[in-house]
Amino acid sequence: MDTGTMRLTDEEKGMLRGEQGEAVKEALAYQIEVGNFFKAERFVPIANAHVMADIELIGDGGLDFLRRLKGLGGRCAVDTTTNARCMDMRYAASLGQDSGEMAKEEEIMRLLEELRMIRIDSCINYQTYYQPTLGEHLAWGDTGTVIAANSIFGARANFESGNASLSAAITGRTPAYGFHLDACRRGTIAVRLEADMRDVADWGALGRLVGHPNQDYFAVPVFEGVRRRPTPDELKHLGCALASYGSMAMYHMVGVTPEARNREEAFGGREPQKTMTVTGEDLDRLYQSYSYLDGAENVVVFSGPQLSIFELRHLAELFQGRKVARGMHAFVTTNNSVMSNARRLGYAQTLEEAGVQLMEGVCFYLLQNLSNIRKMNGWINLISNSGKIVNTITAHRFNTVLRHTSQCVDIACTGELQ
Repeated sequence: MDTGTMRLTDEEKGMLRGEQGEAVKEALAYQIEVGNFFKAERFVPIANAHVMADIELIGDGGLDFLRRLKGLGGRCAVDTTTNARCMDMRYAASLGQDSGEMAKEEEIMRLLEELRMIRIDSCINYQTYYQPTLGEHLAWGDTGTVIAANSIFGARANFESGNASLSAAITGRTPAYGFHLDACRRGTIAVRLEADMRDVADWGALGRLVGHPNQDYFAVPVFEGVRRRPTPDELKHLGCALASYGSMAMYHMVGVTPEARNREEAFGGREPQKTMTVTGEDLDRLYQSYSYLDGAENVVVFSGPQLSIFELRHLAELFQGRKVARGMHAFVTTNNSVMSNARRLGYAQTLEEAGVQLMEGVCFYLLQNLSNIRKMNGWINLISNSGKIVNTITAHRFNTVLRHTSQCVDIACTGELQ
């Protein structure tokens, strides 16, 4: 085939001839097309892949691609994990999810395991399973995982589609474009932070204030003036919101993230293309901009990204001895590792006693048939402490409201929309 802009090594030429099997040949051919689209000149070897492959995202075409790779003898060449799913099978029927899609989702899960993937079903793989190292090349799909890898860890990754990250897992390489290259990793926007950050919701709000007016995959904000070192969960919420509102794949925080030991390093010796300041008043105005619609049934969601064990402990403390109010519904999502520990430590039981529904291996906004689930339950307002989810889930016609974590708990337990 015509390799276009891509220069192949001798090994890669052999792969394209089928010397490592038909699955590798087909996967590499797919990646060459991706590389040509982005004008990449070569491949880089990857250390790890993280694949988005649920039926809601990849559809029937992606399922057929999985079937074909498995039928051709495909097998992951590098350690590979899976992203959050669109169904928790324990609740799929009661939520009204489509039985035909459930069968396809179960087939996908089986195929992923047969391809030698570790099925963790998590969008916080970097908090619980695999923490990349500085300069390491990855093929990750989920936007929240990619911005965390680039920013918090200094690894190198782009937003990869399901088929692209799957192909990378099979070949052990990915096209070298975008954030695999030094030139794309330099800061472009200077952000002076002059606000006291009190909750993960504030960091999500910051992500909206910076991301929404600067929607550009290659924009890289540099945060300066941070008054205290953010926690990993706060950095997680910042990155997810930047990716959601601005399609951004990387940020720097001077004195915090590994490629921003100082301002000069963060900008790579260049001047910023734009400067902005975010104050406490800016955050307050953003919270005040959300409004409620009249409705009898409302939902509070702690998801998007999945919760860490520290977030679950905090929620258990806030819900202790309380009950979710009539007309309110509360959901928490996380992965198996966190949930298992939350049960061992009693956090899960505390939340369930309060009437919170715990879902494993999913993100709420990814749920299959979510628009119909919303209609079936009569949900009107969705309240969350996640800046990401109050943006992405509007596609399903929720009226969304961003609030601090403690406010979300109070709303769930009192039914009063603050």
